[in-house]
Formats: sequence, C-alpha cells, structure tokens
Amino acid sequence: MDALWMVLLLVVPALLLTSSTFVFYFKKCFYVGYMMILGIVAMPLCILKSGGRDIENMRIIRNLVRHVKYFLGLRFEVSGWEHLQTEGPYVIISNHQSSLDVLGMMEVLPDRCSMIAKKELIYAGTVGMVCWLGGIVFINRKKTSDAKSVMADAAKTMQDEKIRLWVFPEGTRNQKGDLLPFKKGAFHLAVQAQAPIIPIVFSSYRSFYLTKEKEFKSGSITLKILPKIETKGLTTDDVATLTDQAYDIMRSAFLEMSGPAPLLSNGPSKH
Repeated sequence: MDALWMVLLLVVPALLLTSSTFVFYFKKCFYVGYMMILGIVAMPLCILKSGGRDIENMRIIRNLVRHVKYFLGLRFEVSGWEHLQTEGPYVIISNHQSSLDVLGMMEVLPDRCSMIAKKELIYAGTVGMVCWLGGIVFINRKKTSDAKSVMADAAKTMQDEKIRLWVFPEGTRNQKGDLLPFKKGAFHLAVQAQAPIIPIVFSSYRSFYLTKEKEFKSGSITLKILPKIETKGLTTDDVATLTDQAYDIMRSAFLEMSGPAPLLSNGPSKH
C-alpha cells in the first residue's frame, strides 16, 4: 500500500505537467467531487439557517462556492455592476457554456436570487439537494405544459415574494462559439411578472476550456452585465419581439468580447 501511494505521488504530478488530457479529466473530477463535498457542508448550514428550502440559503451557497475558481486556475472580470443595482424582482438571463458557469454566477449573484434549472439536476447527489434547499425552480424540459405551469407559478412567486430568478434561455450548454437561438420561457416569465430582464454575457471559454480537445487550462472569464430591458406594459404578444431583442443585444456583446463566431454551414437563427 505504501508503495502504491509513492507511485501515485510520483506519477500524478508528472502527468499534470506532461499530459493535457490528464489535466482535463483531473480538473473535471476534482470540480465535481469538490462541489459534492461542499454540498455536504452546505446542507446542515442551510437547514440551521432557514429550517429547509429557502431562497435565503443562496447566500450560504454563494459564499461557499466562490473560492473554487482558485483551485481551477480561473479568474473572473466583471463589468456593468451598476445594472444589478435594481430594486425588486427581475429576471437574469445569460448564455450557457458549461457547468463552470456556476462559478461565474456565484461571482455576481444578487441577494434573493435563485435560478431555473432542468429537473434532472435535483438527482445530482448532494449538489442536487443543496439546489433544492436554495430554492432553485426545477422544470421538466420534455413536457412543455409542465414547464409553462412552473413558469406561471414562478412569476407569481416573484411578485409575491420579491425574488429574482436566473435563466439560461439557450436551454442547454453550448460551446460552438456563438449563441444558440433563445427559448421563450424566460421572456414569458418576465412578462407575466412584469419584471425587467437583466442580460449577463459570459465571454467564450474556448481559449482555456475545450471539451473535444480535452483541454482545461488556467484562464480568464469576462462577465458583462448589460442594461436592463423593461417589460412593464408588455403582453404575451410581445414575447417574440422581446426574445429577439435580448438575443441580438447579447449576441453582439458576446462576439465583441470573444471574437467572431466560427463559420458554420447553417448560421444561428433566432426562430
């Protein structure tokens, strides 16, 4: 057993220095494992603070997660802080590239803000349990009727309890160097709640994090908080226009921050 540990102590550092593929999987496994451990720490703290499921638990989660970036060699630069100085409920929308987005979220997450996430996340061990304790709203993306019902309930909760919700309108992770067309759920939510939308754009990860090439280097991520988009007075009939407006604004900012989109046979479409 001692000999095995000695081999590991010699081999692991050597692989970290010589193999980018090993570094990729090492960092990925560390990230998942460490977040699970933080989940174990967070659960009793959340229960002691709030007695169970409560959006105020996001303060605990935010504070516990913020240091993880240092272990992965990541740095965040944030601009546009003044646009988050908005009272009352609002909907934050952002592009979605990978699970690393969680670290960026925790850099800027305002008080009384949770998120909307796919239902499968609740089964992700201690992380899923902490998400539930933090008041995250889970939707079944495969059942449109269920998703609409959840969004309607979320809009009422936003108004009644003065909370904010973070939504990824692309609906799935995307590392293609451009934004995917936006789904309309976040915009229906904002219109129903008559709450403003605050777009936040993450710069591209492609300079340090490439899943196909199995690369995960140190890197810097820029988060740009854009001016709010008002929805007061808008109705369901305005959702399509609102969606296109937000898409155009965010895509322009993303390409400005990250460089031109790769040339694809079929370019991005908003519809």
